[in-house]
Amino acid sequence: MRPPVSVLFTLLIFLFRPALAADQILIPAAPEVGAKAYVLIDFNSGRALAEKDADQRLEPASLTKIMTAYVVFRELAKGNLKLEDMVTVSEKAWKTEGSRMFAEVGAQISVENLLKGMIVQSGNDASVALAEHVAGDESVFAQMMNQHAERLGMKNTHYKNSMGLPDPDHYTTARDLSILTRAMIEEFPEYYKWHSIKEFLFNGIKQTNRNRLLWRDPTVDGGKTGHTEGAGYCLVTSALRDGMRLIAVVLGTKSDAERANANQALLNYGFRFFETRPLYKANEKLAEARVWKGAETQLELGLAKDFYVTFPRGQYKLLQAAMEINNSIVAPIHKGDALGAVKVTLNDQIVGQTDLTALKDDEEGGLIRRGLDSLQLMFK
Repeated sequence: MRPPVSVLFTLLIFLFRPALAADQILIPAAPEVGAKAYVLIDFNSGRALAEKDADQRLEPASLTKIMTAYVVFRELAKGNLKLEDMVTVSEKAWKTEGSRMFAEVGAQISVENLLKGMIVQSGNDASVALAEHVAGDESVFAQMMNQHAERLGMKNTHYKNSMGLPDPDHYTTARDLSILTRAMIEEFPEYYKWHSIKEFLFNGIKQTNRNRLLWRDPTVDGGKTGHTEGAGYCLVTSALRDGMRLIAVVLGTKSDAERANANQALLNYGFRFFETRPLYKANEKLAEARVWKGAETQLELGLAKDFYVTFPRGQYKLLQAAMEINNSIVAPIHKGDALGAVKVTLNDQIVGQTDLTALKDDEEGGLIRRGLDSLQLMFK
């Protein structure tokens, strides 16, 4: 077992000289919106910029279909499905209540068209048909949904079906939906773009995307609507402005117009008062650490992913970055092991943090090296 992590040193890096206090910008509170819960996050940093009851378990309604699409996208990526695969629509899918893409029982429909029917038209029939095709049965597909929710860290989410019809054991939160949407955009940008399709024609019937912001705000490039009597009117949106992407999740408003207005207000607030910048790139050397009992005595440390920080606009010069490194690192070490942290603060408040990781392996050293280092550790 490795010794507990302790701080070897804290290297304070002033990105720039601190600006005068007069240059600081005061950030107002987020706009008040009539929703049961909401959250606004930055896509690159993951930081929440505004939230209300973001961890409250609520009915997701058709926002469920974000996970249904995500599971299908994962199966496509693994080669278990192809977009051109034909799916036979079952009687259960055909009879499913709620919004529909009007797929007829027994019809052969491609995976791609079913996905677009589900994403654009919010077709419950398409959701069930996809679930049955992927897993053989919708209940088994729901297990897959829950497995992915757990893997993504969606701690307050549980699914019972693929389309979002009410069930006491079917729930999620605004924060969990932001986690899921962020994962979808990051992992499947080629499929996420389908969420910006405004109209989809199938079986001679043209239906429009219910996300009003696609018409109102040209920077909004996707999202998903949801509505049931219990859930109210819900909407997840994402927008990209000048290289900065935000994700807004609003649950439980009273009308279609109100959910659109709430999302728009949150997005405008985030873009107006915050900015996001990359500070360090992945796999670049940021520090070196002493390794005990290893083949090498020094190990390069860096980041597994590009590191972005979100902060109030105009305060980049006030950011301070510090590195904390374990001073008791004992081989063997594997590439990617977390051996410290990078913390970025603004006025003594943490605005970003990520792990410092090993950039390569360091196997155990020879007998003599291990023996000498053991003695030094004893006295240390």
